[in-house]
Amino acid sequence: MSAPFREIEVLLPPAVAYDEFARYEALLHAAGLQPGQADFVHLRKRSIDARGRSPQVRLRADIYQTPPPTSLFGPWFQYPDVSQARRTVLIVGAGPAGLFAALRCIELGLKPIVLERGKDVRTRRRDLAALNKEHVVNPDSNYCFGEGGAGTYSDGKLYTRATKRGDVGRILRCLVQHGATPDILVDAHPHIGTNKLPSVVAALRDSVLAAGGEVRFDTRVDDLVLDNHRLRGVVTATGEALEADAVILATGHSARDIYELLHRRGVLIEAKPFALGVRVEHQQELIDRAQYRLNDRGELPAASYSLVHQTQWQGRQRGVFSFCMCPGGFIVPAATAPGEVVVNGMSPSRRDSRFANSGIVAAVELEDMDVRQYGALAGLRLQQQIEQRACQVAGNTQRAPAQRLGDFLKGKLSAELLETSYQPGLVPVAMDDVLGAGLAERLRQGFQDFGRKIPGYATNAAQIVGVESRTSSPVRIPRDRDTLEHPEVRGLFPCGEGAGYAGGIVSAAMDGERCAEAALASLSVGV
Repeated sequence: MSAPFREIEVLLPPAVAYDEFARYEALLHAAGLQPGQADFVHLRKRSIDARGRSPQVRLRADIYQTPPPTSLFGPWFQYPDVSQARRTVLIVGAGPAGLFAALRCIELGLKPIVLERGKDVRTRRRDLAALNKEHVVNPDSNYCFGEGGAGTYSDGKLYTRATKRGDVGRILRCLVQHGATPDILVDAHPHIGTNKLPSVVAALRDSVLAAGGEVRFDTRVDDLVLDNHRLRGVVTATGEALEADAVILATGHSARDIYELLHRRGVLIEAKPFALGVRVEHQQELIDRAQYRLNDRGELPAASYSLVHQTQWQGRQRGVFSFCMCPGGFIVPAATAPGEVVVNGMSPSRRDSRFANSGIVAAVELEDMDVRQYGALAGLRLQQQIEQRACQVAGNTQRAPAQRLGDFLKGKLSAELLETSYQPGLVPVAMDDVLGAGLAERLRQGFQDFGRKIPGYATNAAQIVGVESRTSSPVRIPRDRDTLEHPEVRGLFPCGEGAGYAGGIVSAAMDGERCAEAALASLSVGV
């Protein structure tokens, strides 16, 4: 296997770094070579360094003077035919955790049967259009439910800190094999884009089907087949009982009926901390100028930010932080039931909208919930109460309550709101009436601090839109640390964001793979 002739790291102006031919010449020059003297230039990492006067792009690359190793271009995944496999695994949910669990099952010789309550990714778009234009919420097909889960319409951010939970590169290579841009293997903060994710998701499903697995849409799980503390299978909304050797529960953080079902059937679940707040929306130009210190960002991508502040209120310290920042993006309605208003953010691959938005949320701990009254469902009930209040104060449609940020900081009702990317529309309200005094005060403290860090941030040039409440699951479905199996119900493998073990596309995908491996290990015991 050939080794690189040079391993180099350089800082280049954006105009050079984002021009393929100019970048090639600059990298060769840094290696002391002329055009034609290298067989291949392998770009390994790309990140933006905006600390100096002029932003630069940091590149790391390997220069080869002999043919590069084939491992640079894969390895691509091969999926055997499992249509006649002896062992089957039910996977509830076709989000990142569920789809990657299915593909890993196939690699391991298990036949996956994926059950998705929503529709395939193409048909799902009609329900999203009805939600945006007609304010009609389909409880089984929306921005959270349907093929690809919430991740399909959340910008496709692939950056994760969960590197100890699995092979991040393996997940990214699989996504590239299924149609994602190869840039995700290089960029420090990779993303696919909401406009490109649907085709990637459909390709993942096609690989499952081509290998003999099954994917069933419009199949909601309404009950469990329990036998002496063992989960034998599930019962669908049509009354069909499906049994398998193991069940991977990968339903996402918004499948509240699954939490209610587990609670009702006596399956142990636990309340867990989460975060709750609003979306803040700025003109992207304002964020670009603040972050890059340029009037025109030129070839640079739309700027983002990451902010955190520790707040104090009534003797309790809680963090307030930015969440799922979407440069050049849109705010979208993420409700999963009529009578509630929830917002989320997404961006197309080019991140070319005039707007920037981000969740700004405060940590919600167990002592902030009514655990005494609601037990394991305390966080879920708090979410519901605030989402329903947001809907009521905004007129009981999918129009969202909003307030200009400067007015919010002053406790003043906004006389008028700014132009927005949120298609259903906004209604001016006092956001304290939606959030409650404690949460509103914590957000004020956070925004005041963020305004000191980013010029122009905490002013009436921005507005806040409510509510951002689906940051993570308010419920944890416990599992054994080693076997990943539920501690009281054999055959049940809680998985991904919905179970409380992931926080994004990549971490959910890695957890799905781990659960597939754990399911096989459980079936191999005693064999």
